[in-house]
Amino acid sequence: MAKKAPEEPKGKARGGVVRASRLSAEERSRIAKNAAHRRWNSDLPQAVCGSPDRPLHIGEIELQCYVLEDGTRVLTQAGFLEALGRHPKANVRREGGDDRIPAILQGNAIRPFISEEVLEKSRPISFHTPSGNRASGYRAELLPLVCEVYLRANDAKKLPKNQEHVARQADILVRGLATTGIIALVDEATGFQELRAKNALALILEQFIAKELQAWVPTFPDDFYRQLFRLRGLDFPRDSIRRPQYFGHLTNDIVYKRLAPGVLAELKKLTPRTDDGRTKHRYFQLLTSNTGYPKLREHLGSVVTLMKLSDEWGDFTGKLDRIHPKYDTTLALPLDLDDDGVGI
Repeated sequence: MAKKAPEEPKGKARGGVVRASRLSAEERSRIAKNAAHRRWNSDLPQAVCGSPDRPLHIGEIELQCYVLEDGTRVLTQAGFLEALGRHPKANVRREGGDDRIPAILQGNAIRPFISEEVLEKSRPISFHTPSGNRASGYRAELLPLVCEVYLRANDAKKLPKNQEHVARQADILVRGLATTGIIALVDEATGFQELRAKNALALILEQFIAKELQAWVPTFPDDFYRQLFRLRGLDFPRDSIRRPQYFGHLTNDIVYKRLAPGVLAELKKLTPRTDDGRTKHRYFQLLTSNTGYPKLREHLGSVVTLMKLSDEWGDFTGKLDRIHPKYDTTLALPLDLDDDGVGI
């Protein structure tokens, strides 16, 4: 029985066949490898900080380190092993030990000194570096724990001669770091400390600043302006709502600069202005209903109370700075004065 001829590809499939026929064998191979690489690595976490040019220095020892998108700090496997005096590819050599742990922790001599915490943290982590390469490493917190394992085994005189050099390296490392210090060292080496501050600010602004303009509702109580007029030595207008233009600057200083870091700057950036410089809507209309607006109302209640307890403007601002200091501002220290008004 004659075999049925294969059907000719149609549509996009036909175009793919034509394109493939025009590629060289090397180009087809490269495309296939890239596709396989993307499929194989699609679920790996991404490093947001770190570079081979910015190693972590512990004494004369250098370790390549990264910070992943979820905040996990990792040391590359090769750097981790070299720091302890082992071959950088020792992690692929099995010594007949437990498959749950890397080769650096395998061996009968050190097994009694390995805790469950060490086992938990010793699982290798595969990830993408910021440049897109695949890498593998261990949690940074594992390094001092492994050092402790070797030092305890050495103190108990359980290490064989061929592992004593690892204990010596461990001693050098623990002199240069503490368990709580390794995170800060990695953050400094990778530059994550700057990114962490930006991320923290972004989270605050996400909580406080709404994505859409909220409806206008009466927000600032009359008592706020009544007390503001009094403390500035002005008569409160009974038949007009007009206020001095500089009251806007005072409100920014009293209220928005003290709500949360970066809030006033973000409100200014998001609020359009008319040709004469006036804002097209009120700042509080951009505050989120679940966090920003309730915090504003709470702050206003406290501010009005401080106003009522103050006799004059300087008295009020002093109380305000103590109770609600402005963010990113260093306050002046109070000075004790002698009878001539000179600081003592």
